[in-house]
Amino acid sequence: MAKITDETREEFNTKQKEYKDEIDASFLKEKNMLAVMQKDTSGVSYKKLLLAEEMIYVATLYVTINNLSMKILETKNNDSLNESRKALYKAIIYLEEVVTNNVDCPYSDLDESLASISNTPLEKRYFLVRKLGLAIRLLMDAFGENTKWKWSFVELQGRFTVVAKNMIDMKKAAKDYFDPRSLDYDNTVLYVRLIRKLLDESAMGYRDKYELSTHRIDDIRIAINYLLALRRIAIVIGDKDAAEEIKKKAMVWKDKMDADQKSGSAK
Repeated sequence: MAKITDETREEFNTKQKEYKDEIDASFLKEKNMLAVMQKDTSGVSYKKLLLAEEMIYVATLYVTINNLSMKILETKNNDSLNESRKALYKAIIYLEEVVTNNVDCPYSDLDESLASISNTPLEKRYFLVRKLGLAIRLLMDAFGENTKWKWSFVELQGRFTVVAKNMIDMKKAAKDYFDPRSLDYDNTVLYVRLIRKLLDESAMGYRDKYELSTHRIDDIRIAINYLLALRRIAIVIGDKDAAEEIKKKAMVWKDKMDADQKSGSAK
C-alpha cells in the first residue's frame, strides 16, 4: 500500500465530494418521499419501488467512492462499502414491503401484492431486479473474497432472490413463457431463467453456510425452502425432469438435516 500524502488525500476528498453530494440528494429525496407517504397512502407500493431504485443508486455511488479510494489512495474504503451494504439492505426492505419476503408460497398468496404494482410493466420490474443484482455483485467484488461479510452476503443475496421471484406474476408468466406472440414473451423467458438461477444459487449458498460455518438448522431449512421455491417454478412451467431432480435433492438435504439433528452436530 502506498503512503497516503496530504496531496493524495486532498485529491480524494475533492473528487469524492460530487458523489457525496449526490448521495445526500438521494437521501433527501427518500426523506421527502417518506413524508409524503405518511400523509397520502395512495400508490404507496409504486413509491417504494422508486425508493428501492434510489437506494440502489446510493449503493453504487458508495462503491464508486471506494473505487476512487483504491485508485488515488491505493486502499479500500471500508466505510463507503459498509454504507453501500446498508443501502442495498434498505432497497431490499422496500421491495419486501411491496411483494413480501415469502420464500416458498402458493402464487395466489402474492396476488394482492402484485395487484398493488400491476401498472409497473414486467420489463421495468426485470430491469430493476437486474440493477439490484448488479449492485450486489459490484459490492461483493469490491469487498473481495476474504471479507468478514462473506456469509452475510448469503443472506443479502437470498433476500434479493426472494423479492426478484415475488415481483413476477408466475401465473401469467407460465402462459407468456410459451407464447412468442405475447409482448412479454422475451422478458418473461429471461426473467424466469434468472430467478431459477438465483434460487439455485441461494439454496447452495445457505447449504454452504450451514456446512462450512454455522451448522445452524435454520440455515439448512432455509436452503431447502429455496429448493422448494425452485421446484414450484419448474412445475408451473412444465419442466417435470427438473422438478423431480429438485425434489430428490431437497429430500437428501432434509435427510441430512434430520441426521445432524439426531446426532447433535447441528445447532
